[in-house]
Parts: sequence; C-alpha cells; structure tokens
Amino acid sequence: MQYWLVKSEPFKYSWDQFVKDGRTFWDGVRNYQARNNLRAMKEGDEVLFYHSNEGLAVVGIAKVVKAAYQDPTTEDANWVVVDLSPVKPFPKPVTLAAMKADPKLAELSLIKQSRLSVCDVKAAEFKHILKLGGVK
Repeated sequence: MQYWLVKSEPFKYSWDQFVKDGRTFWDGVRNYQARNNLRAMKEGDEVLFYHSNEGLAVVGIAKVVKAAYQDPTTEDANWVVVDLSPVKPFPKPVTLAAMKADPKLAELSLIKQSRLSVCDVKAAEFKHILKLGGVK
C-alpha cells in the first residue's frame, strides 16, 4: 500500500461535499508530476485530503477505489483521474503550520513542493499525521 495527499480548495470541492457525494473522480490535474502520482495510485491506497488556500489543513482520509483512467473532462490522453471515496474525517485538522513546525515531517512533499496538488507521502509521515489529527 502507498500513501498520498490530494489538495482541494474548499470553496471548489470541500471535505463536506466529498462526504456528501460518497465518491468522486479526482480531475483537473494538469501538472506532469502530479499526473504521474495519480498514475501510480492503486486501489486501496490511502489518501490525505488537504484543504488548500482556505483552512490549510489535512481534514480527512480517503481511499483510492479505482486506479488511473482517462480524465473524462478532456480529450487529451495525457491526463488521468482516479476515483476516491471518503474514509473518515480528522477529529482535529492538522494545519500546514503544525506540519512545517514538526521535525518528523521536514521531508513531507507537501512542504518541499508546496505547489504540487497530488503528493506522495511516506508511511511514517502518514501515520504521524494521523496521530497529530487524533485519528486512531
């Protein structure tokens, strides 16, 4: 199993909307590195859901329920989506400031490559973020 982080601006697509929908395809990725991360995702991989711009915090856990396939919002074969489903919200959102201040997360892709919308997360980082968010 691998771990990932996806970013969404809450005014465009929030955690609450994601939970209401129950499942979504993750579209709109137009960065090659982020696209390659989508292509690497496998069914069952776990994903941190991060509110960007407003909130700046990890707010929940999702799961990949369908691996990469052609992005239905474009005819350009270079772009893919994955299907995600929500798993559980964080009891306490883990802010970007808290992650930046934590030495255990110094190498986190979210911090090192702040503009990347789909990031890989190491297993130890994932577990530590869950702990910070009060997820058992």
